[in-house]
Amino acid sequence: MTATTDTTGLTLLGQAARLPASPDEAVLERVPNPHPGTAYCVRFAAPEFTSLCPLTGQPDFAHLVIDYVPRDFLVESKSLKLFLGSFRNHGAFHEACTVEIAKRLVALLDPVWLRIGGYWYPRGGIPIDVFYATGTPPAGVWIPDQGVPPYRGRG
Repeated sequence: MTATTDTTGLTLLGQAARLPASPDEAVLERVPNPHPGTAYCVRFAAPEFTSLCPLTGQPDFAHLVIDYVPRDFLVESKSLKLFLGSFRNHGAFHEACTVEIAKRLVALLDPVWLRIGGYWYPRGGIPIDVFYATGTPPAGVWIPDQGVPPYRGRG
């Protein structure tokens, strides 16, 4: 049996869309979960996430991994890609970016569970990794390791 997804009301999927100027302007969209009542994990990895240091304006880079167990909705992936891209010219500290992304997704989706790992590349010699979760992962759901090794420098 093939599950169908209701795309009624989506404004970005299948349309030309510009990168939003800021996360506040970005529109996150959702679609119904085609398997409500089934506990499973959805993962998005953004290995080339960028934002700006709010003090120096220098670029900051991160490898983000977002895992969630959906309830009634899934995040529509094009809107997520544009939302993440909207941070490119946004000045905020690593912690602010990582937690803001998580909170926006939680507000949109009301997932059973969500976690984000923000693995930030070092500036000034110190990597800052930021982790956020809504609680304990649900029992019986396979939640793989995020697979991002700790920063080891040049050797």
